[in-house]
Amino acid sequence: MSSEGAKEDCLGWAARDPSGLLSPYKFSRRTVGSDDVSIRITHCGVCYADVGWTRNMTGRSKYPLVPGHEIVGIVKQVGSSVQRFKVGDHVGVGTYVNSCRECEYCNDGLEVHCEKMVLTFDGIDTDGTVTKGGYSSHIVVHERYCFRIPENYPMDLAAPLLCAGITVYTPMIRHKMNQPGKSLGVIGLGGLGHMAVKFGKAFGLKVTVFSTSTSKKEEALSLLGADHFVISSDVEQMKAIAKSLDFIIDTASGNHPFDPYMSVLKTGGILALVGSSEVKFSPASLNRNMRTVSGSLTGGTKDTQEMIDLCAAQKIYPNIEVIPIDYANEALERLIKRDVKYRFVIDIENSLK
Repeated sequence: MSSEGAKEDCLGWAARDPSGLLSPYKFSRRTVGSDDVSIRITHCGVCYADVGWTRNMTGRSKYPLVPGHEIVGIVKQVGSSVQRFKVGDHVGVGTYVNSCRECEYCNDGLEVHCEKMVLTFDGIDTDGTVTKGGYSSHIVVHERYCFRIPENYPMDLAAPLLCAGITVYTPMIRHKMNQPGKSLGVIGLGGLGHMAVKFGKAFGLKVTVFSTSTSKKEEALSLLGADHFVISSDVEQMKAIAKSLDFIIDTASGNHPFDPYMSVLKTGGILALVGSSEVKFSPASLNRNMRTVSGSLTGGTKDTQEMIDLCAAQKIYPNIEVIPIDYANEALERLIKRDVKYRFVIDIENSLK
């Protein structure tokens, strides 16, 4: 967050216009308040949101724009009232950095649904400043929105948990997709989808990956450990698994038909949407078999810390490609082409100079 006339003490990479082209940018962070934690950023994951916001796909981007909301780093300073963190701790920051702290959602640890929730980048904070994200040297955040990263969990691998991981974990916990022996379908095998497969296996589920491309079969089964692989455009393959799945998580970003997927859910089955597809299906797909379609966004502070601790305890790690900051523009182009397995992570500590 920058303040008028303050010393430009933070180095980042920012987009200046809807071309989305990132380049070095100096700005100021706010002074550390009594409840704040100042974090020296070591790593930042690259999310498709970084593409959307830097290129003004939302229509409301505010430039200069510093993206990045999968932030991991080391505490370098704490405010006088901070209780949960000390200098030297490993911490993470996810998709939001503020909320009202008074509403029913905040009281339930569901801050992501607070009407006054402030996004980690390109949001308007309570002091009127525009938030700037993790493609930068450090960040100052209220301790409530920081997460403890266990010392034994690699910091580069922790970054994707703060958005990709929590985005699929949240609906899985909400809809009790953690019952061993149940069956889960995963649509889309990108940053979110590969984490859904990993959580599904950790929960003891039988996991089926759906794809329109046979090229994903080997990685789904051998690399990620899925139990089954189905070509969703193959009518016969889909008929063969009709009414066989308890749950589906749809992480796909492109538009696709929904009725074929609904047909493979059991009676009472649940399809959770975390992607950005246009949803069209016949009401009969729901009504005839008491099926449910549910939406979800990242997650609250309670679920996020719980997920991080689970990943550390069970050694659940994302598959990443570590890159320097000066490769960020190429990484965003590759992300658009889905040319990454499965998450880029920027080595801020060693490349942002």
